[in-house]
Amino acid sequence: MRLGLNFGYWGSGPWDGVAIAREAERLGYHSLWTAEAYGSDAVTPLVWLAAHTERIKVGTAIMQMPARTPAMTAMTAATIDLLTGGRFMLGIGASGPQVVEGWHGVVYGKLLTRTREYVEIIRTILKREQPLEHHGEYYDIPVRGGTGLGKPLKLIVHPLRSSIPIYVAAIGPKNVALAAEIADGWLPVFFSPYRAGVFRASLDEGFARRSDGKTLADFDIAPTVSVVVGDDVDACRMQIKLNLALYVGGMGARGKNFYNDLACRYGYEDAAKKIQDLYLEGKKNEAIASVPDELVDEIALCGPRERIKDQLAAWREAGVTTLICGANSIEAIRALAEIAA
Repeated sequence: MRLGLNFGYWGSGPWDGVAIAREAERLGYHSLWTAEAYGSDAVTPLVWLAAHTERIKVGTAIMQMPARTPAMTAMTAATIDLLTGGRFMLGIGASGPQVVEGWHGVVYGKLLTRTREYVEIIRTILKREQPLEHHGEYYDIPVRGGTGLGKPLKLIVHPLRSSIPIYVAAIGPKNVALAAEIADGWLPVFFSPYRAGVFRASLDEGFARRSDGKTLADFDIAPTVSVVVGDDVDACRMQIKLNLALYVGGMGARGKNFYNDLACRYGYEDAAKKIQDLYLEGKKNEAIASVPDELVDEIALCGPRERIKDQLAAWREAGVTTLICGANSIEAIRALAEIAA
């Protein structure tokens, strides 16, 4: 099981993670990852980190599909891969309806259809076997009904690799199956190694539909897990609860919150409902206090080093191949590297 490091996205101001990135490379971490919501983008900070490192791989977790055309994403991927000497991994995802429709002004629509077309177009562009032509439900290239001047084009630059690894973020059953069918890796969030069976049927379904012969052995399962190292377990848990309450309670509306649905699938239906009710009523502190310790312990690594070392075994046994750690200090990433060795 390899270690990755997720820098997430900025808060209200910039954050320079170069020192941590360099230390992660020195410690033998496999990869650095960045994210985006509706503040800092995922690409710019990633290229900054890549420019200050030499060997460690760099990936997006995630680039939002509705924010960019698939052609623009393919151009970006090819460019970063060339600049980094083949270190880039492309992680994409849909984000949620609040951001997609409220920020990007794009109809959320059919997630599975959009993702399938998006990946197909990117792969076609990177292969450069023929000019791009795609006529689907979401993407019409060259577009019909315009000036009539559009024509199929081929990527000008020759990619360093024609098969840059593509990762898909997914937690819903159908989306996980699609990731297993068309992607090179899967980026789950709030993954519980103790509930890996929740995803097994979807993974099996996806691999059964693959057309390239790849199996689970060729597939990178790369969840992001929050890591908080400290002697006081409850204090460490509280840092995780702040984020869990936001996502389970407030990242979406009633009946349309993927993270709340996931908590329910893990068996925390009552807690998930209570957290959401409190959060949407504006009682954020009460929502945070309602996050079960047991849920935190399933999806995060927190507490003293010995405790985290014991917890790591479950992640390995669940088939995780790249453990992407959400840690924001040099001390934390050093501790995890020592624990995982």
